[in-house]
Amino acid sequence: MTTKGEENNDRSADDIQNAVVQESQIRKMTRLATEYQAVNLSQGFPNESPPWIVKLALAHGVLSGRPYEENGSNASENLQSSLQSSLSSMIACGGATATAGGDQLNQYSPPCGRCDLRSSVADYYKRFYCYYGVGIEDITITLGATEALASALRTIGRPGDKCVIFEPFHELYPSQCKLFYLEPTYVTLRPSASSNEEASNNGSTNTRWEYDKEELEAAMSDAKMLVLNTPHNPTGKVFNKSELAHIVSLCLKYEVYLITDDIYEHMCYGKDHHHIVVPHEFPEIKERTLMCNSIGKSASATGWRLGWCVHPSHLRNTYRGIHDQLCVMTPHPMQYATLSYLSLPDTYFEGLSRKYYGRVLKLGNALKSKGFGVIPPEGAYYLFVDYTSVQGLKGMSSEEASMYLLKSIGVACVPGDNFYGKELDQTTKNKYLRFAACRSDEDLDEAIRLLKEKL
Repeated sequence: MTTKGEENNDRSADDIQNAVVQESQIRKMTRLATEYQAVNLSQGFPNESPPWIVKLALAHGVLSGRPYEENGSNASENLQSSLQSSLSSMIACGGATATAGGDQLNQYSPPCGRCDLRSSVADYYKRFYCYYGVGIEDITITLGATEALASALRTIGRPGDKCVIFEPFHELYPSQCKLFYLEPTYVTLRPSASSNEEASNNGSTNTRWEYDKEELEAAMSDAKMLVLNTPHNPTGKVFNKSELAHIVSLCLKYEVYLITDDIYEHMCYGKDHHHIVVPHEFPEIKERTLMCNSIGKSASATGWRLGWCVHPSHLRNTYRGIHDQLCVMTPHPMQYATLSYLSLPDTYFEGLSRKYYGRVLKLGNALKSKGFGVIPPEGAYYLFVDYTSVQGLKGMSSEEASMYLLKSIGVACVPGDNFYGKELDQTTKNKYLRFAACRSDEDLDEAIRLLKEKL
């Protein structure tokens, strides 16, 4: 006979088990790609370097420990000269920092981030979006967008609260919900009804991933927050103004907080797709919106873990307190170097969409030629493709298909079922694979060669 105490222990064990967060499937595929020496198109990080001047700023900050005093108009040459001077001084002093005033940049910054960096982030929104509604005290510098989002979830949510997530999703969203005992509620994106026949013929430019408005409203009716990723990983969907207006109206109707993940903002393709800063376009939602962002993707600096959150003033103290207890601060030298990143010319940011769109097209066309169903992405740099008509992959589960491509073809991707949370049906289960087109042209060319020759 089971006693009442044993029943309570069983329930506690179940609660703990349900909250367990497993190894990231995406990072698992990266680990296996290394093990099998495959081309890694699984994890969404570039294998190219951050801009030269941004790396110089980081090196100068680490080695000198002091901010760079800019003189003259050629910032790159002057920064390089200053770095060489700092190196010479350190060598002469046996490795010690010789600058008067001691080392600043290798020590703690304020937990919320350097004041000049927060000011630069505010200027960033003015520069790119004409959004003047962000003050420096509305910004907290975070340990990447991942921590920005985690701190946002914890700021708003309490155990048992519901968080609405569009699926397919980036796996960190439900995993972070589990960390804080929140309940993920999923709303499914599906290819538009008019595109189903087209998708069977390898897709069409008219094909879009769309959500059902009634399904979304039902999910939001008793939710506390909604996570919105646009441009979207993994589908490449860019939510348009009409869709955002609908989402905002539901947030206001049901008093739901909106958490946005904007890290692919500079990767929107075609004249019809552009990133919309929600509280700027819809000021009525500003006090219920937390915007998370990062330089990781756009600067090719995913290892820096430098992000930020723009939060309403009434949540500032709670958000910053949670951020402080989670990680204290973002590494100070990276904060300093990010000032150089945010000062890059417009041409750099404009070039991101051209660069990644070219790679998405290249890989997408190669996958189409092998029978994959490709819905052209509107943004980001992923291809979420239907593999069920591909010779050699028919009848396989998405896990089996991804492992076959890894071991037998030499190309690593991620099984599509990994991006879904609720019980899958025939329109989603064992149907999709995700490829990341953010790698160098050399890597993509090698992956395409392997797919053409071996699949």
